[in-house]
Amino acid sequence: MKKKNSSLMSILLLLSLSFLASSKRHGNPASEMVNVLNQNRTAWKLGKLHESPGLGCIALQYAELCEGNCNVNNTLTCEPPEDDFTQVFAPNCGVELPTFGTITGHVLGCGTHYATPEASFSDILFRDNKSLLVLRNRSHTEVGVGMARLHKGIYFWCILFSDGGTNSSFALEANGRGIKQRKGCYSGSAFSCSNAHIICMRLLNSFLGILLSSFCLFRHCGCPFFKC
Repeated sequence: MKKKNSSLMSILLLLSLSFLASSKRHGNPASEMVNVLNQNRTAWKLGKLHESPGLGCIALQYAELCEGNCNVNNTLTCEPPEDDFTQVFAPNCGVELPTFGTITGHVLGCGTHYATPEASFSDILFRDNKSLLVLRNRSHTEVGVGMARLHKGIYFWCILFSDGGTNSSFALEANGRGIKQRKGCYSGSAFSCSNAHIICMRLLNSFLGILLSSFCLFRHCGCPFFKC
């Protein structure tokens, strides 16, 4: 019986560690997407893109604007007025207007359920040569990614590219922290991500922790279900 109890404890520990590792990996899917983008560019012998938090926050604002426009093939049809970038998005993020650079390309996508950045890259965002050509444009120097769970639980992605100077364009106020966003994630953010799947993972970790504690308590208290 002691061997069976030890096996059960080992299983619970492995499950807890698994969920914890998963939670850490998915701490900021937008930043993870930047890694996936750079891996693809590196494979094509192109330079890595600088992760710009300011551009990422603007990408999140863009994604939120697309709420309700997700098509059945995971594409988005939304184009904000050009003035919105400097008059709405930048102020909402705390981007210093004198540092607002040139946006040289964008890619949009959406999905009815959460998918890892790797899966979203191939299944949602870069399914054709047109979008891949945008990614592999040699003029890009920096990138910003925004992702949010919005209308009816649909996940929206927006990737913005720029040819701005590293650490000099799309600068955020408040020593680079900018304004905390109430929804979703953006790459390079100094704030924690607010996504439903992350909350669920934290709840699962808490549940497993309680379950494990209860198991240990039962053992020490001589519970009849876990006899030593």
